[in-house]
Amino acid sequence: MNAPRARPLGQDADDLDMEEALALVKDPRGAADPGRGHGTPAVPAPTSEGESRTHAPDSAEGDGHKATPWSQARTTAERAARSVPRRAPVSVSLDTALGLVLAAPLSALTDLPSFDTSAMDGWAVAGPGPWDLREEHVLAGHARPEPLIDGEAVRIATGARIPRDATAVLRSEHGRLDGQGRLHATREAVHGQDIRPRGQECRSGDQLLPVGALATPAVLGLAAAAGYDTLAVIPRPRVEVFVLGDELLTEGLPQEGLIRDALGPMLPPWLRALGAEVLAVRRLGDDAKALHKAITRSDADLIVTTGGTASGPVDHVHPTLSRIGVQLLVDGVKVRPGHPMLLARTKENQHLVGLPGNPLAAVSGLLTLAEPLLRILAGRAAPEPYTLPLRDAVHGHPYDTRLVPVVVRADQAVPLHYNGPAMLRGIAASDALAVVPPGGALPGQELELLDLPWALAGMGNA
Repeated sequence: MNAPRARPLGQDADDLDMEEALALVKDPRGAADPGRGHGTPAVPAPTSEGESRTHAPDSAEGDGHKATPWSQARTTAERAARSVPRRAPVSVSLDTALGLVLAAPLSALTDLPSFDTSAMDGWAVAGPGPWDLREEHVLAGHARPEPLIDGEAVRIATGARIPRDATAVLRSEHGRLDGQGRLHATREAVHGQDIRPRGQECRSGDQLLPVGALATPAVLGLAAAAGYDTLAVIPRPRVEVFVLGDELLTEGLPQEGLIRDALGPMLPPWLRALGAEVLAVRRLGDDAKALHKAITRSDADLIVTTGGTASGPVDHVHPTLSRIGVQLLVDGVKVRPGHPMLLARTKENQHLVGLPGNPLAAVSGLLTLAEPLLRILAGRAAPEPYTLPLRDAVHGHPYDTRLVPVVVRADQAVPLHYNGPAMLRGIAASDALAVVPPGGALPGQELELLDLPWALAGMGNA
């Protein structure tokens, strides 16, 4: 669900706005608690996503469930994915391999280049000049040219096969013809100059890339050059998305209490960028029976639900999972926005990530639970963690991690406004999410950044 729903105080209140947050987060321990900021001076004032309660890290949530620390939740998602047997590799054509991970080493099937070739347009020459010029031209893709003898030259194009006994390629700009049609060098032609010898890049059988390499556009080009038509890859984990909420519209303007569904359009391309194959996006409304049927009949590797993860009157995710008898691995995370997210093992080789319904809270759930799980299932390598200093102070939650959209400018992370749980304006303009510790962060403080996957290979793949 993408819209706030009326709930009593004490239940999920990620939907509250800044004014409500300012009124409600008044715990005198708050951001000034010296034990909660990991050595960071506290930044006063609550976060913009709002809270209906404050709680110490080890206290129970209002719905009776204990939340998991943010970093531990990510580790749990990785561990859950590693418990699933890896699916058998598949062979795919190069034009469908973008974004997939190699299941076998990429070894050269031929020498590269496979014959001596010209690196430049010019003349293939034999011995010292000046040279008598043959009339024919040697072009790329043509049959083997006739050998040269000392004192001869022939016009040659870039990529064309070098005639036998040629000693160099004289570039077009480094030669001139005299009145008798003889070629003279205006710059010395060194032996072997501008000739790419056979096997210069690799020899047949050389390993070009290891297992686990991501098939980027450059990798696909290398594979083609090395003689491949298909690649053995790890198949994409299959995902189904269940969008919950009776209040959601799929087109037109919001009206009469109804709002546009932002997550239905946003999640599929985001999941693809994380390496998944999206089987379907199904809109189930607030129908507990439909949700039960959809979960129990799904054969996806991962089910992603949106909304319904708290404990309101139409929040059916927890009751449905309890009825099915699934194993809850993460039931709430100490992160803002998005703390009602969950991770469950629904079948032996199937998991479910329950995202909160507010858009930025759902993004938090994607990066906290879905990204680590899908990364392991897809065989992708973990990104190298990195930090950047903040340009401006960021308010923190008293006890929970906070994820804040930032842009990177001159090696600094600049926090963006419009970072409430129901807002997308900030994340739409951001480069990454900054991981803000409890208590907040001050200007110049180094924070871990979570890159957004816009530049990852595979984003546009169906």
